[in-house]
Amino acid sequence: MRVRGSFLNALYIFLSAGFSQLLYWFGVFFLVCFDFMRSFRTEFDYLFAEGLISAIEIGLGASGELKYPSFSERAEWRYPAKLRGHSFWARGPDNAGLYNSAPHETGFFCDRGDYDSYYGRFFLHWYAQTLIEHADNVLSLANLAFEETRIIVKIPAVYWWYKTTSHAAELTAGYYNPTNQDGYSSVFEVLKKHSVMLKFVCSGLQISAQENDEALADPEGLNWQVLNSAWDRGLTVAGQNALPCYDREGYIRILETAKPRNDPDRRHLSFFAYQQPSAPIQRDMCLSELDSFIKCMHGKHF
Repeated sequence: MRVRGSFLNALYIFLSAGFSQLLYWFGVFFLVCFDFMRSFRTEFDYLFAEGLISAIEIGLGASGELKYPSFSERAEWRYPAKLRGHSFWARGPDNAGLYNSAPHETGFFCDRGDYDSYYGRFFLHWYAQTLIEHADNVLSLANLAFEETRIIVKIPAVYWWYKTTSHAAELTAGYYNPTNQDGYSSVFEVLKKHSVMLKFVCSGLQISAQENDEALADPEGLNWQVLNSAWDRGLTVAGQNALPCYDREGYIRILETAKPRNDPDRRHLSFFAYQQPSAPIQRDMCLSELDSFIKCMHGKHF
C-alpha cells in the first residue's frame, strides 16, 4: 500500500512528512492503529469470549519486531536536533558507513569512534528513546483495544558485532547497548508498564562458529543479557526461532536458551514458537530427533 506523503518499503511504511507535519501524521497513525485493533477485537469477539484467542501479538517495527528499519534520505527523514536547541547537531551521523560496512571501517562505530562522543551519545539516546516512546504509545492503545487480553511483543536478537565495543548492529536497530551502556533495561521497563509478554526471536541457531567469528557475533552472550534483563524485571518471556532449525545441534541450542541449565532461579521460557523448515528441508529431517526435542521441551532429557 502507498499513501500520499509516504515511502514504500517491503517491511514497513514510513510517513515521510516534514517535522512541521509530524504531530498531524502521528495523530493519524495512532487513530488508524487504534481503529484497526478495536475493529479486530469487535469482529472476533466470539473467539475472545470462548478463549480461542487468548493473546495478541502486536508488531512494533520491521518484521513485526521492536526495531528500526534503515531510514532513507529519500524518505525525507531529518534529525530534529534543532527542536532540542542543538542547531549544530541537526544532522544524523555522516560517517556511519554503508549497509555492509564493518564497524572498524567507519568513523562512527569503530573503537573510540564518534558513537561515544558528546554528539554520538546525544544522537543515540534520542534515537533509542524515540523507539521506546513509539512502543509506549502503541501498547497504550493496544491495552485499550484488547482490554484484558494478553499482549505479546517481539524483540529481535541482533547479535552480530556484539563483540565490538560499539555493538553497531544493535545501535542501528534502536538498542543503545554498547559495552558501557545497558540498552535493554529501559525497553523492558516500558513492556513491564504495560504487562506484556516478551517474545525473544532467537537467532544464530544455525550459524557456524566461523561465521560468528567473522561477524564478531555472540548469540549466547546476547541471549544471556536479554533474557536475564527481562526476567529480572518480572517479564514473562517466550521464544521463537528466526531461522530454520532441523538437526540435533540446533535443537540443543534451542533447549539451552529455553531452559538454561545454570540459572539458579530455574527460570525458563513460557513457550517456544517453533518455525518449521521449508518443504524441501522437511524431507531430510530426522523425525525421531524432532520427537525427542518436543519431549525435552516438556521436561524429558534429550
